[in-house]
Amino acid sequence: MKEIQLQTEYITLGQLLKIAGVIQTGGQAKWFLQEHATAITVNGVTENRRGKKLYPADVVVIADVGEFKLVAA
Repeated sequence: MKEIQLQTEYITLGQLLKIAGVIQTGGQAKWFLQEHATAITVNGVTENRRGKKLYPADVVVIADVGEFKLVAA
């Protein structure tokens, strides 16, 4: 499980996809989430909204990529 340190109160799912290297630009987030609608879970719940706010202690699992835990900096 890879830890992502937050410098702000929260980040969006689209930002996490970019940080994780799944997408190159923020504009690709919408396409990725449509194509892989069931591939991402946030705290065990399937999620496909790029604007979903992620806070410290959230765990995001991206199929074929890995698990990410958000932590406060």
